[in-house]
Amino acid sequence: MRERQGCDMTRKASGDAPKLLSSGNPQIPKGDGDAPVQAYINAMPGWKSAIGRKLDALVEKTVPGAAKAVKWNTPFYGVEPGSWFLALYCYKEYIQITFFRGTDLDPVPPKASKQEGVRYYAIYEDDGFDEELLAGWVRQASRLPGEKL
Repeated sequence: MRERQGCDMTRKASGDAPKLLSSGNPQIPKGDGDAPVQAYINAMPGWKSAIGRKLDALVEKTVPGAAKAVKWNTPFYGVEPGSWFLALYCYKEYIQITFFRGTDLDPVPPKASKQEGVRYYAIYEDDGFDEELLAGWVRQASRLPGEKL
């Protein structure tokens, strides 16, 4: 009996780890607030988790009291719940930051989207990121009307 309990506990422990989608993004349950966002950040694979913590801290410092949620396996940040200015997504090779009103930012983030107004910024492992530039975009984005999702 004792040996069987050990097997069940091992199976349960390994089953608790979030799965990665084929894109490399963690599969995290939907939820509002900091806890699901931290679960997402902790589940980000490899080097991405440390960058996720830095990005989260940058948003918190730039927009004190920012609203947070995870929807569709993606963390969202806003000035108020239900109105979002930024989202994160992990791909196998990089982290993508989505600015929902990105074409209104100065300078405009580099990567275009098929969705009107949306722009992206990608962070690769060896590139790091310009914290001052990102803080400026976060500050600007938080002052614009948010995306209602």
